[in-house]
Amino acid sequence: MTLWGAILLAGCIVLVLKLAGYLVPSEWVERPRPARITDLLTVALLASLVAVQALGSGQALVVDARLPAVLVAAVLLWLRQSFLVVVVAAAVVAALLRLLGWAT
Repeated sequence: MTLWGAILLAGCIVLVLKLAGYLVPSEWVERPRPARITDLLTVALLASLVAVQALGSGQALVVDARLPAVLVAAVLLWLRQSFLVVVVAAAVVAALLRLLGWAT
């Protein structure tokens, strides 16, 4: 199977799954347990995306200026700072560390 064939197959599977979601009765989704699972699944997927983007470089794990920037952002979010403050502070930390020579 070529790459484009795999992409088309994956797209069709996603479309079928999405359409199947409309067939699920709303009573099943509105129960406390499935609602809690979907809430936690969203958080887990976002956390894994942040981890992969902050620590990954191809097939390797890399600790560079992104990791302290993510840690600063996490602390500021924990302190309930605004999102704009979090993003700017993380960018400043990463920029300063790279300026000081901590690229990789």
